[in-house]
Amino acid sequence: MQFKVPQFLDIEDKIFGPFTFREFIYLAGGGGLCFVLYKLLGLTLGAIPILLIGGFSASLIFYRPNNKPFINMIESGFYYFLRDKLYIWKRRENLIKNDQLRITNEEEKSKQMLENKVKFGGNRLRDLAWSLDILDLNKHNNN
Repeated sequence: MQFKVPQFLDIEDKIFGPFTFREFIYLAGGGGLCFVLYKLLGLTLGAIPILLIGGFSASLIFYRPNNKPFINMIESGFYYFLRDKLYIWKRRENLIKNDQLRITNEEEKSKQMLENKVKFGGNRLRDLAWSLDILDLNKHNNN
């Protein structure tokens, strides 16, 4: 039994020529708002708002940063400015004290290890030399 699995779910259908339904709404809304501003303010007073709204509408349709719709970037920025932020840090005094304690502990450990090596090393060398002498004597006696 075979089932048809839908593919390309993240791609919107082109309904109005080269535009998707959402892009067409942005285009129609921006164009309609520009027309209303032109009728209310005229061309001289309304030129700057018309250009701003037309540019924003065009960027919603054509500008795709990181291959994602521009509206996603606007939504993320909006949430970033409105939501609470959590800042976590550690006080430097505690870190400095901990570092100093760690350094002194490491210095003490290294001193103890050196002392142990000197004590342990001398006996160990003597034991090793003695065991080698005995082994050599055993070899010579067997031959």
